[in-house]
Amino acid sequence: MNSGEDWTEQTAALAEKAIGYRFRDKALLKTCFTHASYTNVSGEPSNERLEFLGDAVLELSVTENLFKNCSADEGKLTELRKQYVSQNALSRAEERARLMRFLRFSGGESNVKGKTASNLFEAVVAGIYLDGGMGAAEKFLARFLTVTETQNYKTLLQELVQERTKNTPVYETENRNGNYVCRVRALGEEAAGEGASKKAAETDAAKTLFFRLKQQGEGKERK
Repeated sequence: MNSGEDWTEQTAALAEKAIGYRFRDKALLKTCFTHASYTNVSGEPSNERLEFLGDAVLELSVTENLFKNCSADEGKLTELRKQYVSQNALSRAEERARLMRFLRFSGGESNVKGKTASNLFEAVVAGIYLDGGMGAAEKFLARFLTVTETQNYKTLLQELVQERTKNTPVYETENRNGNYVCRVRALGEEAAGEGASKKAAETDAAKTLFFRLKQQGEGKERK
């Protein structure tokens, strides 16, 4: 993070590289990374209005993707969406992109704690949406936004399996040089997953197997 005084063309280029998108409107890019505390000093617009728009873009994108790719009922879809758009999920996404190092703020770092990271991620989503449209925003989200801290797919997988048998999925997870690798078996099928934590690896594996079994079941119903 920086005080905002050293925002240069090189800073902008590095920010674009981290985001994975090149802005046509460089002023908009700069606004994405301008905290309200710096606005109080410089008089430049802050990213607060972008946060407002980004929240809506994010929710629409996540909702549409879940609707198209997950056959769960409305209650479970709502629960999954909450996990994707939660402060924790957005903060983790910001960490992956390492956006906070480009934030322009005034005063000490105590001014940019709490929701600053998740708000910044939303502002960048909005900036990309305004500059390049929904397609560009969705590519950014697909790259950085994941659910790593929940076990919803484990729950969905278990419920799906127990609709057909009394057994439960079997997980085997091991740590390989700091990265966790998991294999899950159920209903004669097997899937693998990876993650920075045991829970993340199991969730990744469960998600893969859930959709595979779900697709198989839907295929049988159509015959």
